[in-house]
Amino acid sequence: MGSQSYFMVLIICVVAIIGSSDAELKLGYYGKSCPKAEEIVLKYVRQHIPNAPSLAAALIRLHFHDCFVRGCDASVLMNSTQTNQAEKDSIPNLTLRGFDFINTVKSLIEAECPGVVSCADILSLSARDSVHAIGGPYWNVPTGRRDGTISKAADVFITLPAPFNNLTTLLTLFGNVGLDANDLVLLSGAHTIGVSHCSSVSNRLYNFTGKGDQDPDLDNKYATSLKTFKCKNINDQTTIIEMDPGSRNTFDLGYFKQVVKRRGLFESDAALLKSSATRSIVAQHLQSNEKFFTEFAKSMEKMGRINVKIGTEGEIRKHCTFVN
Repeated sequence: MGSQSYFMVLIICVVAIIGSSDAELKLGYYGKSCPKAEEIVLKYVRQHIPNAPSLAAALIRLHFHDCFVRGCDASVLMNSTQTNQAEKDSIPNLTLRGFDFINTVKSLIEAECPGVVSCADILSLSARDSVHAIGGPYWNVPTGRRDGTISKAADVFITLPAPFNNLTTLLTLFGNVGLDANDLVLLSGAHTIGVSHCSSVSNRLYNFTGKGDQDPDLDNKYATSLKTFKCKNINDQTTIIEMDPGSRNTFDLGYFKQVVKRRGLFESDAALLKSSATRSIVAQHLQSNEKFFTEFAKSMEKMGRINVKIGTEGEIRKHCTFVN
């Protein structure tokens, strides 16, 4: 009986080890189950991003918006139903792009390996590869994420950092998901690529405190230029503005240079100058593009691990827009 008990315990332990060996993120997670998965993502990125470089900013933003709400589980990709308004239809997410790109990559991978690779991993890989394709940093993307089955528009307002947040709120929201002040500054550096709309800055220009005034933290010459050539009235919701004027498709130190000149587009950009700690971090990364790339890569890998679903949690969606 003693030896039987021993072998039973041994078998249980072996099964537990085997069962848990895939229950974590790791580089090359699909090496055996779908060895061409990452190659398929990279090939599609290389075919399309050079002709549409603005998609790099769209995809990294999509990744960010996904990870901060319920973790990196592709919940941002799900469509609303008759009984549920999904994250993508929440007001802060209405300007998100890149959904069709991810859906196409998913269909290509499904044709190769049905039901194996998660939408969450496809989004994470696409964001990394697209940023690198335009000359930006490269970061490790351990895979093995599983897809969430819940997507609620209301959650976005609770956990997603907003362009009008002050420093205290930003640090709290980042801290809630295991990120710190350094990560806040570095990930804000992604604003070196992409565009926004006048609706994101109109209050800073025209009605900052509700008295028809301008945000004093915004450089006056820059504000005048925006009012004259871009956002000509407070009701403009659609005009596009570059977040890093003149180099919106180039991943560089331009954003930090704008911030120290008080020309960051959002209140959240200006917030980085509100403490000696964050000012110091901004100054550090202005010194070296190489160092910025290295540190940005570390923060992106950290962000990609936020509240991930692994093992038997969630599911592997067959279509990114709805649960199985």
